[in-house]
Amino acid sequence: MPFDHSQTLGSIGQEGVYKTFTDSRNGRSYYYMEFKGVNRQGDSATVTAMAENLNIGEMVAGDKDQADDSKVERYCYDNDTINCDRYGGLYQWAEMMKLPSECNTKSCADSIRPNHQGICPDDWRLLTYDDFVVILNSNGNNHGIEGVRSTFGFGGYNTTGYSLVGAGLRRPTGEFKDCLGKETYWYYPGEILVDGEMFVLGSNTSYSDNSIYGPSNFNYTKLEGRSVRCVKSK
Repeated sequence: MPFDHSQTLGSIGQEGVYKTFTDSRNGRSYYYMEFKGVNRQGDSATVTAMAENLNIGEMVAGDKDQADDSKVERYCYDNDTINCDRYGGLYQWAEMMKLPSECNTKSCADSIRPNHQGICPDDWRLLTYDDFVVILNSNGNNHGIEGVRSTFGFGGYNTTGYSLVGAGLRRPTGEFKDCLGKETYWYYPGEILVDGEMFVLGSNTSYSDNSIYGPSNFNYTKLEGRSVRCVKSK
């Protein structure tokens, strides 16, 4: 049976704040909502974002890179499509960005565009760190990172309605980290060079942690498999 994603929304899902849209590429429907918060400059801002992780593409085994540039590829945790249905797909950075797979091992900063669509549906774009700050500070959230985590088995209050779930991680070495239901990781559409070495922007949190890590961490590589969220284009 397909997973009922309304379960991850918790009580806020009963308040009529969510809308749905269908990705015409595969017929998958997603919940989304408007997040009214404060940006990094302290100004009021609004972001309309998915309340679920993206799930698009052909599954490839976790021990393979997402190297076929002719199509969208995804990892499903433990190579099980049930996990993609429940938690969304996991994507390497270049796959998320819809850039050539060689961009996982070299800088492609010149190919990063403002409002970068990547593998998001038309009229949607990839979540940025600035977007996430607004979401984190939205809808009267006073629980920090717990306010963006789902109440459905992920140790959160979901005050914001963002409904993060424990989608897990595909390690750059090809195996899946033992963290399904316990941790979630995501990239941002940006990279940084430090002393000539390339790193990528991203964040992560766990169901038992009151902290969020990122957006820049010099241990983040582009070869992991992470979740993707999309934001509605202006």
